[in-house]
Amino acid sequence: MGNNSTAFSLPQPHLQRTKLCDMDDKELEPLYVTRREQLKQVVGSIIKPKFVQGKTLNGKEFVSFLQQILEALNKGEIPSTGSLVEIFNKAILERCLKVYKEKLEGLRLPVPVEKLQQIHEVANGEAKLLFDKQHFGKHHAVQSILKLEDEITKVYKNFLLANEYQSSKLCEARFSECEDQMDHLQVLKLPSMAKFNAGFFYCNRTFVMECVGPAKERYDHRMSKMLLKSRALFIKEYNNKLFNWLVTFALVMVVLGRFVIKFFLLEIAAWVMFIFLETYTRMFWSAESLYYNPAWHIIVSSWETIVYSPLLDLDRWAIPIALLLLFWLFYWRCFARRKRGSRSVLPLYKNSHKNSSRPRSD
Repeated sequence: MGNNSTAFSLPQPHLQRTKLCDMDDKELEPLYVTRREQLKQVVGSIIKPKFVQGKTLNGKEFVSFLQQILEALNKGEIPSTGSLVEIFNKAILERCLKVYKEKLEGLRLPVPVEKLQQIHEVANGEAKLLFDKQHFGKHHAVQSILKLEDEITKVYKNFLLANEYQSSKLCEARFSECEDQMDHLQVLKLPSMAKFNAGFFYCNRTFVMECVGPAKERYDHRMSKMLLKSRALFIKEYNNKLFNWLVTFALVMVVLGRFVIKFFLLEIAAWVMFIFLETYTRMFWSAESLYYNPAWHIIVSSWETIVYSPLLDLDRWAIPIALLLLFWLFYWRCFARRKRGSRSVLPLYKNSHKNSSRPRSD
């Protein structure tokens, strides 16, 4: 259109703007007429031949060109002063919105709601500060800042939804892991309260540390309810399982002392333990009072010391240890006694018929 940006202000020609085209110069504002004549002189002093597509325009062609320009301006096809300000501020608005998004995208979701709100306020302040420094036009700036606030609100709501989703996803994963771990502890081969408590506190601590975001409060309630239920169920079954294991252990020691090791004292101790568990406890202790008796607490403490410790988890190594013991017993029974003879410092069972010197009677 042109490369000259000379500006020239004109006063209002007449109050009745709709009748300007029908008025003569005498009816117009005198100051306007004067300034219009000055404008003609300015235009005449700087005017040069107009080239369009490599062709010089004559008077009629130039008037036709101006009419086309005016029609385009009225239709909004060519930027006016106001639209240029809007375009300029729109570019600034996009840059400000980009600054806000980059600030929030630096977060690794999920995060606590308070932290997201804090980052939102900081990023919002930085975006508005940048807009205040670069915006153009007072009236259009007000409209642009309202639009910026609206866009920031939309972006922030999207981040809130994304944070809620990621928080629910993470907390659900940690809750499922803890639930599976509690189910596994319910079916221990060798029940151990110490091992259950260790898994219980580890699971709870891991959940509290890793489950973050808006979904944490909801999952905290579910987690507490699940852990309390698992603990109550384990305690209910723990004493019964321990009692049955002790009875089984006593019977196994009876068999080993009688037929494998042939250790008389071991067999006697195992029988005493079996009789105590199966008769005395049932005759003199009720099922409820048994588990509150000091003697039972001593048994439980001894069991816990043997079954689980930070160095040895017998529930995990029970089968390998049992196989090693069976192998050792087999080796000792079949080979070691043959090499060392039948002498032993233990009170073993002896066959009196083989050692007797009396003649056999009919």
